Amino acid sequence: MDILLLLPAIIHVYIFSLESLLWDHPSTRRVFGLSSEDAKVTKLFALNQGFYNLLLAIAIILGWFLRNGVLAMNDGVLAGNVLILYGLVSICIVGIVLFVSARRLWQSALVQIVPAFIGFIIMAN
Repeated sequence: MDILLLLPAIIHVYIFSLESLLWDHPSTRRVFGLSSEDAKVTKLFALNQGFYNLLLAIAIILGWFLRNGVLAMNDGVLAGNVLILYGLVSICIVGIVLFVSARRLWQSALVQIVPAFIGFIIMAN
């Protein structure tokens, strides 16, 4: 079940790489439906957005390490659970915002929302 908790983080590391490292690449432009000109205009925005996605992934990964005792500290399980839940809920909210604000990107929104929501359900049980 742990892979289902880490899946949203893995997806967001991938999104980080697209937005912050590969924004000008033709395959990335196809994923986001951008022309070369649009990619140039939005490059700084995408860089910033990519780092937000990376930070959400780091919260979940760090939380997983704490939860599983890989990083030892008092109340590590509690701190780990809080970080994982923070990351999962944040991803769900951001996915909902994407869905509402850009309906044409509904598939991208679902790629974010569904794994994060499954992780949230696992954490709730």
